[in-house]
Amino acid sequence: MCALCGVLLTSHWAERDSGRRERVFRVRLLNRVLSHFGLELGDWGGRVYVLRDRKGKTAVVGDLGGLWTAAEALAGRPLDPLDADLVAALRGG
Repeated sequence: MCALCGVLLTSHWAERDSGRRERVFRVRLLNRVLSHFGLELGDWGGRVYVLRDRKGKTAVVGDLGGLWTAAEALAGRPLDPLDADLVAALRGG
């Protein structure tokens, strides 16, 4: 998606009425999960997200609703949010 499309799209329900601080917090939290799968999420001007893999491929994500689908497409495989290693890493163990 181009940057203009990202500006024109409506926001995801989880992002309505939230400010920059909440968005930064969301990106930080999502990166804890996505890093387990070799992905990293960035914020582009508070309008769209940029998802990257370790090989340099990127995907522009308009809102949180499309994030997991884009992550699976970029990773080239299904991603299990309940993966035992991921859950253990998030618990700190």
